[in-house]
Amino acid sequence: MLAPKIVLITGANRGIGLEFVKQFLLLKSPPKYIFACCRHPYTAVELKGVAKGNPLVHVLKLDVCDKSSIDNAKAFVESKVEAEGLNLLINNAAIVSLADLYNVTREDMAKLYETNAIGPLMVVKSFLPLLKKAASVDPSAAMSCNHAAIINISSDVASISGNSSSGYYAYRASKAALNMITTNMSLDLKNEGILATAIHPGWVKTGMGGPTASIDTVKSVTGCMPVMEKLHGEEGTGKFYHGVTGDTIGW
Repeated sequence: MLAPKIVLITGANRGIGLEFVKQFLLLKSPPKYIFACCRHPYTAVELKGVAKGNPLVHVLKLDVCDKSSIDNAKAFVESKVEAEGLNLLINNAAIVSLADLYNVTREDMAKLYETNAIGPLMVVKSFLPLLKKAASVDPSAAMSCNHAAIINISSDVASISGNSSSGYYAYRASKAALNMITTNMSLDLKNEGILATAIHPGWVKTGMGGPTASIDTVKSVTGCMPVMEKLHGEEGTGKFYHGVTGDTIGW
């Protein structure tokens, strides 16, 4: 059963991130804390509405491109969780660019790499002591999303082996970089008891995915949750999963 005690989600003000907040609240055993992070919490009307009726939800300012913002969020989380640490970190915040070979710019590449690859890495670096605390609560437990885990929300268009259509230069490259970061994390952290895996949430009707996407946020996230539930031990870390079908995706 998926039942992490303490969860942090970036990009939680809308789309997939907001739906993760809602779905964790619907679990049979909801988390003790959900830290729902976004760049502009004061304008996150729907998220604040969810939090207003659920005191376990804390809306925090966290810009993945701003070190002080990340560190401030970490300090707040640490003050709440104390020795319990952080069980599940979902790196969801991201931006997209549709630029092809003829339109892509240096600025596109740098901006998306900063947000989609460097940002998640820096978030993990900051929160790593809290993930280690959670893992140390029961050092003999198998790695899982209930224990201590990093889930990086990636995209199937980041698959090098699966690329047959080209385009999306900055987005593909930034998410492919995130996938490499994920595999590195899985190797570096497995002896610490911390799982790291990438999940493609499907082509989702959000501000990024657009209105013609194939599924809504509910179908996406309710697909991702069982995938996260089944991640256990070394078989569950360092993988790239399709969140809707549950299949692995080639790197």
